[in-house]
Amino acid sequence: MAGNFFNAVPAGADVYIMKKVIHDWNDEQAVRILRNCREVMKPHGRVLIAETIIPPGNERNTIKLIDANMLVVTGGVERTESEFAALLAAAGLRLERVISTARAISVLEASRA
Repeated sequence: MAGNFFNAVPAGADVYIMKKVIHDWNDEQAVRILRNCREVMKPHGRVLIAETIIPPGNERNTIKLIDANMLVVTGGVERTESEFAALLAAAGLRLERVISTARAISVLEASRA
């Protein structure tokens, strides 16, 4: 199904899954995508976001280099867990949990706030 997630997403899903999508966009655009999901998801639906999360602290980390690259190449950003929580809140969603994986990508699970 063709579409534009800045305008709308297919309505009525139990789960909306995005992998490496939100990091391509600035905060305003990311909130618009997430809000579009929130507006049409089922009452007990979920949004699952598979993204790289910047770890806390000032230690060297490859993810921080990737963050700078994202800004230059796409205008997007890698985010911390608290930054994701703020984006979700701005879209009317609540971060329920973060699931770490064996890779650099984590899965953030969100529900209606």
